[in-house]
Amino acid sequence: MITPVQCRMARAALNWGVRDLAREANVNPSTVTRIEAGGKAIPATLAAIQRTLEGAGVIFIDENGEGPGVRLRKLKSAGTVSRASLREQ
Repeated sequence: MITPVQCRMARAALNWGVRDLAREANVNPSTVTRIEAGGKAIPATLAAIQRTLEGAGVIFIDENGEGPGVRLRKLKSAGTVSRASLREQ
């Protein structure tokens, strides 16, 4: 499962706010805020958030001695990154 900091980093990489992620993952914005603050989360909710971020192009990097992280999938075509273009990929 993703960590709170990975969730924040993933949102930043996508230029999404808390409300954007909440809408896309079909969860309450306060749930996203709580999870990112290190609060408890229902595993199914955390999995839904992770799937949503992965579907938008985020790749989660496991702990490798330097800490967990994220990166974005390489886009197939040049241009700006948007939620719509990432969903189409």
